[in-house]
Amino acid sequence: MRQSRVLWLLDRLEREPRADRLIETLRTGVRSLPLGPGRDLLHGRGLGHPVHPLMVQVPIGSWMSAAVLDLWPGRTRGAGLLVGVGLATAVPAALAGTVDWAELHPEQQRVGLAHAMTNVAAVGLYAASLACRLKGRTGAGRTYGFLGLAAVGLGGFLGGHLAYRQASGANHAEEVPHVIRDAWHRVGAVAEFPAGRPVRRVVDDVPVLVVRESGGTVHALAERCSHLAGPLSEGTVADGCVQCPWHGSVFRLSDGWNVRGPATAPQPAFDTRILDGHVEVRLRRDGPGANGKWTGTETEKAHGHAG
Repeated sequence: MRQSRVLWLLDRLEREPRADRLIETLRTGVRSLPLGPGRDLLHGRGLGHPVHPLMVQVPIGSWMSAAVLDLWPGRTRGAGLLVGVGLATAVPAALAGTVDWAELHPEQQRVGLAHAMTNVAAVGLYAASLACRLKGRTGAGRTYGFLGLAAVGLGGFLGGHLAYRQASGANHAEEVPHVIRDAWHRVGAVAEFPAGRPVRRVVDDVPVLVVRESGGTVHALAERCSHLAGPLSEGTVADGCVQCPWHGSVFRLSDGWNVRGPATAPQPAFDTRILDGHVEVRLRRDGPGANGKWTGTETEKAHGHAG
């Protein structure tokens, strides 16, 4: 079966490099915004998933409701109020989306730029709609409103492609608990893990990051960053954390918690032990060992196990 025309156009958009210079300029500008802790808030780190899709529900819902009222004789005043609510709430939603966009792959950013442009057009049309309504030009206000809704629909389509086909905002470490066997896995001799240096190993075809502290404690996390699958083994280890080399997400080695975004999901963590001079790891699940320290029996510890 031939690829649909729409998917062909979207694939072309992903590969089209002509806007890359503009994208890099915008990306640099967004990253330089003095947002402080607000940046993680806009990413949605506290929610565990991006906040932008949640925030856009308000303007989209307001504008859709306005369109319904515009089709109902005598309800144009209420429609105007809803258009205004949509415009006011579109600003913070757009800011959250822009902050997320600045930390994406180039192919995603190209689609994201088109998504943003259609939504900017929608905001412009709704601003014109509101202006016409305030001047008593109800017919023109309704026309601009319907045109704005069409632009919002196109923007939503592009946003859906970005979120679902390109996996922007998805947790790229979610599959780890489903593919690793619930068992201890030997990943190498202790000497293969220099203190303070990240080392990559593979368990059941899943890359695993292993870090041994100078005091002997060994930590292990899923190696592919939950944000966009960046290689944590190529990142920087400092202050008990590892920083992703791609977009700067920071994860605590002891439990995989995402200390700083743009990652909104933590890394799957492993319990560790040393047996006969070798490091072994087991995916941490609910129950014993969930606090990051292995809780084997005293007899097992005497044979070389360590937390």
